[in-house]
Amino acid sequence: MTTDAAAGPAATATAPAPPSELPSSSAALSVAVFPDFAPRNDMMNPEHIHDYGHQPALRLHLGNPESTIVLGEVPIYGEVPRSREGRAGVRVPDLLVAFHIRRAQVIAQKGYAISEQGKPPDFVLEVASDSTARTDETDKREDYARFGVTEYWLFDPDWGRRYRRGLMGWRLVNGRYVPIYIWEYASGRYCGWSAALGLYVCWDQGRLRWYDPVSGYLRTHDEEQSGRISAETGRITAEAGRIIAEAQRDAVAAQRDAERDERTNAEVRRIAAEAQRDAVAAERDSEREERIAAEAEIARLRAEIARLRADAADEA
Repeated sequence: MTTDAAAGPAATATAPAPPSELPSSSAALSVAVFPDFAPRNDMMNPEHIHDYGHQPALRLHLGNPESTIVLGEVPIYGEVPRSREGRAGVRVPDLLVAFHIRRAQVIAQKGYAISEQGKPPDFVLEVASDSTARTDETDKREDYARFGVTEYWLFDPDWGRRYRRGLMGWRLVNGRYVPIYIWEYASGRYCGWSAALGLYVCWDQGRLRWYDPVSGYLRTHDEEQSGRISAETGRITAEAGRIIAEAQRDAVAAQRDAERDERTNAEVRRIAAEAQRDAVAAERDSEREERIAAEAEIARLRAEIARLRADAADEA
């Protein structure tokens, strides 16, 4: 498997230390508050994020609950809107992750004000819905890039029905989003490396999942509540790790073969060019030799004619 960042499969999210000035609770804050936003009613978030418990799973995995936020439906904007009319530029992602921030302030303000947190979120994910799919790939992506969100991901449980693909991701590079490489590591299973989280984001037969290169899949609510990590889950996790490792080796081998083929093709082109130059030089030498031979023959004939004329003159 080849990742699109130098972090690679072995990278893990760095655990930040809580800021010393962090308030002990949201009650200690006196802050401006984001206006209320109507909750989505298309059932996509409950079905694909909340039912599986992705927020608590990520929160437990990433740690540092005082300075790390993993929440959904959190409004994002440069600053707290001064009026309800200011909601026009606000985005409300389905899942937001941010490190090194004042979590209590986000909760108290009911939104993420980039100017007050001092940094944009690190990760944002949108789940496809019929009402938002078009803007998710266009306007929202532009806004999140403008906000400075490090990574932006899209998940469509019905692959290709609402988005061009079921799983897409972008990483911010020099102010522009660059696509994150997504590959199929097994039949019906796709993933891409999130350097922001230190996890693989996976489209697993229509389900959103997270894969840690060290410990495997983050467990869902059902898996946590029942206390079961069945042999089948372990087998699938091990198989996924094996397939991902094989895919990585294959990708490295394919890259190596491509580089070797390019070197071979370059050598063939060089030899062909040299052969062509040699052929041109040989043809030029052959023409020169033929010209010299022709000139010598002409000189011989002229001398023979002169001799014959001299003999004829003597006989006369």
